Amino acid sequence: MLKKKFFITGLLAFTLGLSGCSSSKSVVRDKKPASEKVMKIPAETAEDVPVVTREEIVEELPVKPEAAKETPAEKAFRSSPFVMREFRAAWIATVANINWPSKSGLSTAEQQKEAIALLDFLKDHNYNAVIFQARPQADALYESQMEPWSFFLTGMQGQAPEPFYDPLQFWLDAAHERGLEFHVWLNPYRAHHSTGGKVTEASAVKKYPSFMVELKNGMWWMDPAKKATQDHTSKVVMDIVKRYDIDGIHFDDYFYPYASYNKGEDFPDAANYAAYQTNGGKLSKPDWRRENVNNFVERIYKEIKAEKPEVKFGISPFGIYRPGYPKTITGMDQYSELYADARLWLNEGWIDYYSPQLYWKISQTGQSFPVLLGWWENENHHNRHLWPGINIDFGGDDPNLIETVSQIMITRGMLPESKGSIHWSIGPLLKYPNLSAGILDNAYRKKALVPASPWMNDEAPAIPKVAIVTNGNQVTVDWEHPSEKKVFKWVVHYMFNGKWDYKILNKNERSLLLPKSVNGHQLSKVGVTAVDRTGNQSEFVEKKVITTLP
Repeated sequence: MLKKKFFITGLLAFTLGLSGCSSSKSVVRDKKPASEKVMKIPAETAEDVPVVTREEIVEELPVKPEAAKETPAEKAFRSSPFVMREFRAAWIATVANINWPSKSGLSTAEQQKEAIALLDFLKDHNYNAVIFQARPQADALYESQMEPWSFFLTGMQGQAPEPFYDPLQFWLDAAHERGLEFHVWLNPYRAHHSTGGKVTEASAVKKYPSFMVELKNGMWWMDPAKKATQDHTSKVVMDIVKRYDIDGIHFDDYFYPYASYNKGEDFPDAANYAAYQTNGGKLSKPDWRRENVNNFVERIYKEIKAEKPEVKFGISPFGIYRPGYPKTITGMDQYSELYADARLWLNEGWIDYYSPQLYWKISQTGQSFPVLLGWWENENHHNRHLWPGINIDFGGDDPNLIETVSQIMITRGMLPESKGSIHWSIGPLLKYPNLSAGILDNAYRKKALVPASPWMNDEAPAIPKVAIVTNGNQVTVDWEHPSEKKVFKWVVHYMFNGKWDYKILNKNERSLLLPKSVNGHQLSKVGVTAVDRTGNQSEFVEKKVITTLP
């Protein structure tokens, strides 16, 4: 049930969103730049990051039942002054060269330059995660022994970049250097996209013909019912998990294909279903298809956890479970078209984070953003992260900025214990400077940590050892840690005029220079906490700063 004060926050955002609503649009993927004047959203709708005392923030945190034992990580978190926690991510699509690279066939240097520009943009706009599409069509934007180099990378499927480099490793290293979590986005079943050039001998379609199906729109699909399909995609996923130091594996909404991909005709798996019945299978064809996908989702989750428990598994299904869930909702039925029982996966906890694609506006009655978000949260029986996907590509004008910020505020109000959202996609943020600057000025003014995942790891990191050196009008805070390889970020807390504030720094930083005084108020206390890969924060120990004001 929603707490009253959080509901009021969401309601305020909802009301403001109404003022900026226009008719619904499909997702626009134009890459043309635009220049717009930045609008200031009224202060009461923006994130006003509180600078509060430890006692005040502890009072705001949810109270655990007496019978529940507080974990070491929770105890450590409660010892710290306030730090904003919110998952802030953007999808970076490589299929059809939507976001990166800008076109196929660019040189290695050009590809890397574009990648760095995108990552710098996210860092500078206070995002903390990136969802990077590394497998758009049973191909690879990384060195793979199982699938060919991507057409969207070099313009020729199977051809490696020249001079050679591994794009996935490059993106991963550059993201981590900037303090961004790196999630690898894969399409589990799509084998060839209609924009992916000709089906060549290098294609997975030719290499694995036994489980490939041709659709009438020019795409090829791996048959989800076949064990060979599931085994192959599992091997691809686990190859990435084992070889790369990633933070997450991410699937989107493509399970069985949309009906339009086969021009309205049924998916061609009649022979497979007949064989299933011959062998004693009793499920109807729709239930059989859903069972195929369910088993695969559960399998991938368990395999990832067995290999690297700290790697998150996330799915971003179509945003409507079924029409009528809840009753006011209308739209496509993913349960009967994509054969995706997306509610089940969330109910069973086979994921670490769930990002239903809620690509509609707040006031769009049949597909209302807050109504759908509330329904999905009610299905979140295992208290996994629920970070909805939001569509930010409604234009570069002020109404879209208000709509976007209002949706972010609604997630904060409705999901107070694990705030967050994923933006579709990075393209509109680049295309509409008014939008990206407005989000930064209002919702993302202060950096945030990714919410912790206590079911993955609930041990707090060790406390950093902190030293303070005063030099003239400045104070240098230095620190070291006994297990630096386990640290992903640092939070430096500092107090002026009796109020705590903070800065989040990347793992390679070991010092921060602070002024001795601000507006006549002396720097009085500091403290440094370590944050690990799953978001756990070390215990906070404050140190007094002994200075003499000039």
